[in-house]
Amino acid sequence: MSRAILPGALVNGQPATLGVMGGGQLGRMFVHAAQAMGYFTAVLDPDVASPAGLVSHHHIQTDYLDEQGLAQLMQRCAAITTEFENVPAPALMTLGAQRPVAPSADAVAIAQDRAAEKAHFVRCGVPVAPHAVIATPAQLAAVGDDLLPGILKTARMGYDGKGQVRVKTREELIAAWEQLKNVPCVLEKMLPLKAECSVIVARGADGQIVNFPVQLNLHREGILAVTTVHDGAVPPELAAQAVAATRAIAEGIHYVGVLCVEFFILEGGQLVVNEMAPRPHNSGHYTMNACDQSQFELQVRTLAGLPLTQPRQHSPSIMLNLLGDLWPEGASPAWDKVLALPGTHLHLYGKLSARPGRKMGHLNVTGASPEAVRATALQAAALLGIEAF
Repeated sequence: MSRAILPGALVNGQPATLGVMGGGQLGRMFVHAAQAMGYFTAVLDPDVASPAGLVSHHHIQTDYLDEQGLAQLMQRCAAITTEFENVPAPALMTLGAQRPVAPSADAVAIAQDRAAEKAHFVRCGVPVAPHAVIATPAQLAAVGDDLLPGILKTARMGYDGKGQVRVKTREELIAAWEQLKNVPCVLEKMLPLKAECSVIVARGADGQIVNFPVQLNLHREGILAVTTVHDGAVPPELAAQAVAATRAIAEGIHYVGVLCVEFFILEGGQLVVNEMAPRPHNSGHYTMNACDQSQFELQVRTLAGLPLTQPRQHSPSIMLNLLGDLWPEGASPAWDKVLALPGTHLHLYGKLSARPGRKMGHLNVTGASPEAVRATALQAAALLGIEAF
């Protein structure tokens, strides 16, 4: 990008407009951040009631590979980003030929393929779990016994625990690959996990890079449930390793945009990379209330070519993921009681129907100390029917 797209400026005679491929909650929060800074926004998403489309200046309601839709997005926008990694990389390549696109199609393509992703981590010198790629019967037969028990994961289109099967024996591995329709997979050796954490970085086209603090994450049934962020939540030495590894992963592909990398912390204290997400991340939602810049503001800055400054966390924080399970038979949770608690910040995504496992919103809790935040978050969880942590 040769020069910045300034907020409120005119670009080719129309208000500076930033586009996003995908209309989910991450797109919605990007749109809010962009609009707060003075940009117009455009969303391309096939769903007439997409959360981002409902709040954007323009909603282009087409498929992600629709030529007319892509042409309309390019016509309206000065630059374009994506809000989820399964946007077809060819669509991003088409857009990238005419407009700045961040992250690039090449970066998104790596994140869409676990085998390519693992190879990139290895190239960057970041520790990964022992693994094997299984795309053919010969590769299946060649898997060593030392990788069992393990987790068989589809190489493509897996998220929130989907497309994954735990296997203990070779017979279970063979059956699992057949269950997954013999698509290319990655088998990862199961390791003794102590905890999970993640790091979010933002990198500009000029190579400038900044990061948020390391986030301690708790998953339930493959879906993020709780994120805790404060000094000491992750041991300082491990936190420094995680930040350095994430920066190396971003630098290794000349990444532009917001990137999240998830890690496993093993029982022995070692750090192993799990996967990367080429976008803002669920575990970074606390930044909306606990930091002087949110991950979505940094997404806007990287896309528009604006300067990046190191974000600062001003309050300890805990984020609770709000799933559709909290809306039994459509009844609304007791938000009045939750919001009576000090330091609670509710973010709902504008989704019109709740169902089990569906991400409906999140609750950020901030306070003066980690202990106060945890006490409030546990009170809120009890009011909402969320399991204690």
